[in-house]
Amino acid sequence: MAPNDSLLPIQNQIPIPNYVRILDTTLRDGEQSPGAAMSCKEKLEIARLLVKLRVDIIEAGFPSASSDDFNAVKMIAEDVGNDVDNDGYVPVIGGVCRCNKKEVAITWEAIKHAKKPRICAFIATSPIHMEYKLRKTKDEVLNMARDTVKFAQSLGCSDISFAAEDATRSEKQFLYQVLEEVIKVGATTVVIPDTVGVTMPFEYGKFIADIKKNTPGIENVIIATHCHNDLGLATANTIEGARAGARQLEVTINGIGERAGNASLEEVVMALKCRGNDSLGGLHTGIITRQILRTSKMVEEYSGMLLQPHKALVGANVFLHESGIHQDGMLKHRGTYEIISPEDIGLERSLETSIVLGKLSGRQALRKRIEELGYILNADEFEILFKKFKLLAGTKKRVTNADLKVLMSNEAYQDELVYKAA
Repeated sequence: MAPNDSLLPIQNQIPIPNYVRILDTTLRDGEQSPGAAMSCKEKLEIARLLVKLRVDIIEAGFPSASSDDFNAVKMIAEDVGNDVDNDGYVPVIGGVCRCNKKEVAITWEAIKHAKKPRICAFIATSPIHMEYKLRKTKDEVLNMARDTVKFAQSLGCSDISFAAEDATRSEKQFLYQVLEEVIKVGATTVVIPDTVGVTMPFEYGKFIADIKKNTPGIENVIIATHCHNDLGLATANTIEGARAGARQLEVTINGIGERAGNASLEEVVMALKCRGNDSLGGLHTGIITRQILRTSKMVEEYSGMLLQPHKALVGANVFLHESGIHQDGMLKHRGTYEIISPEDIGLERSLETSIVLGKLSGRQALRKRIEELGYILNADEFEILFKKFKLLAGTKKRVTNADLKVLMSNEAYQDELVYKAA
């Protein structure tokens, strides 16, 4: 595993060219999922697991939103934000605010006791947001963005992230101008959100590339992605952003977040782990992937956002196989149908428990399971059992070991079958 880049005290540079910082915003954007509110204690416990994951930045919340949010962010900053590991690792703790001096000041009060505090300010730059939501002109938005970064610096904050909300629907020349101005006055990271998840992957990659090419001073900051999943493209857009030069990827555990959610940490990280060397130019993170499943389960429990069984990487069905063809391949070599090992994300599961017996299962899977249960059958006996198994499988979704033992205890077999004691 590559050294975690957070160990390096350079806020606006990444000395390792292909290292990608991971910002987790589960506790902020993730909690904005309808019905996903979490208590201060729950947020602190999740933050502690995010440390075990070794995320680079924890976006801990929106301190000015409420006293509860302020207290949660402050607690995380003081606790997790000062828990330096034996090798010197401690995450950056970020607090989010609008481009508003009052909110900036509140945010600084919440995070300032962390060893690595970050103010994460944002303002919308798209025509539709400026006209209908902000009711501000371009000049007003530009001045608010610049003044916010300057004010954050005046408070003593040296790590300032600026996000251009709805960047992908903004006029490019205006966006370049806003980014140039915040970089001039001290922003260390600029975030390019696909706020409504409307961008195609090839468009988002080009968007990042155009920003790199046309924004004066962009070489002095980190470019970050922040992609939403309204069209199911958040992970793909995030990967394309990284390929185009973004070196901070903003994600949530299980992909929770506003509306259809955010780019999923587990999907983005494992895509880089699986394909980083051969397809993505060596892009990599410092995430300890064995902690993924544990963190996923905690977020699912505390947020109440239940996972679909087929959710990539952390869904209940991901490492289960029922089709006879797939089961036969898995019994011969796991790599036939699994691109990662369950252990890679922290799932301790044997090959045997990955095989689900059902109506699509074939002879090889049934024979293997019968042998594991200790039964010895000749060819004719097995064919009789297989027919009974298929009849039973047609009436229920899964055939369990207990079901098989009932089939094996049928009086018609008792005199003929031999049970091998364990």
